[in-house]
Amino acid sequence: MITCSKCGKENQDHYKFCLGCGAELPRGSAQAKPFSSNTPPHGVPAVAAPAPTPMAASVPTAAPPIAAPAPAAARPASQPAPAPVQSSAPPGGVACPQCGHVNAGNRFCASCGYNLGALSGAAPSVPAAAAAAPAAVGSGIVLTALRADGSEAGTFRMPDAPVVSVGRDTGSIFAGDSYLSPRHATFSKRGGQLFIKDEGSLNGVYLKVRPNEPCLLEFGDVFRIGQEIIRFEELKGQGKSADGVERFGSPAKGYIGRLALVIGRDTTGNSFPVPERGVHCGRERGDILFSEDGYVSGLHCRIARGPDGRVYLTDVGSSNGTFIRLRAERAVAGTDILLMGQQLFRIDA
Repeated sequence: MITCSKCGKENQDHYKFCLGCGAELPRGSAQAKPFSSNTPPHGVPAVAAPAPTPMAASVPTAAPPIAAPAPAAARPASQPAPAPVQSSAPPGGVACPQCGHVNAGNRFCASCGYNLGALSGAAPSVPAAAAAAPAAVGSGIVLTALRADGSEAGTFRMPDAPVVSVGRDTGSIFAGDSYLSPRHATFSKRGGQLFIKDEGSLNGVYLKVRPNEPCLLEFGDVFRIGQEIIRFEELKGQGKSADGVERFGSPAKGYIGRLALVIGRDTTGNSFPVPERGVHCGRERGDILFSEDGYVSGLHCRIARGPDGRVYLTDVGSSNGTFIRLRAERAVAGTDILLMGQQLFRIDA
């Protein structure tokens, strides 16, 4: 058993997140249990094979689906309901919409930490922009939530309105993600194009970089690989003190910047200088290694100058992708993948 250091609840050895509070459980802390055989020394008598059952009785019966919570108010006829998450959980269990793990009476998913309590405790609400829309089918734009294995966890059809807000208050596939802000981002349509804008959310909106296509990286930009959040910073001296004294410091010649790990809202951890030749990041190979992060590929991405002298971020074919945080409104198209909170969303136009 693994005892949660935050709330003290005991969890099974293979759980990654606490069932009581959702906190991440320490790895390798479970004590190995001694093996004890329950087989008696004289053995177990053979059991006769059961008689074959008739064909009519051999047809399996499907598990009854879990009833979805009733909406708080009647939905207008022109506003279609978001597609429900398909669940294959047995009676008494709830399948996590993010990873598919079946939980029995847990507030948080034992596999990924998803907030299961929000799914049954709050009914999906319709955003204000959606309520004002005359029709919701005409836009043809759907956000599809993706699980870690790439399977679909649910869909949200965007209303046919000029501006649509999404966030935790939107309900549907957003309701159970506590890392989403109440009003996280807005989608807008102009001139036949779809744009997304981060509405000052705490954890930001990330766009997946297309493999082997360099993405411009400027000072202050933040990107994510696996569970690592990294900011590209400029290398500059601290300048003179208040009384005009020059400060000592090691020379920074031959470096184009540094990569700093973001470990809090205004806090950074380790930093790594980026030389003129650039660096590779990965779990097993490269200049900067994240050996403890199983979501980082062996060789994940590269940060280097391009032919024009500017710095670019390139995903070199990683399994889970490289995501860059949007600092301003950005045009997106069909098949683009967004990371908001703990969820991946594919744009299906």
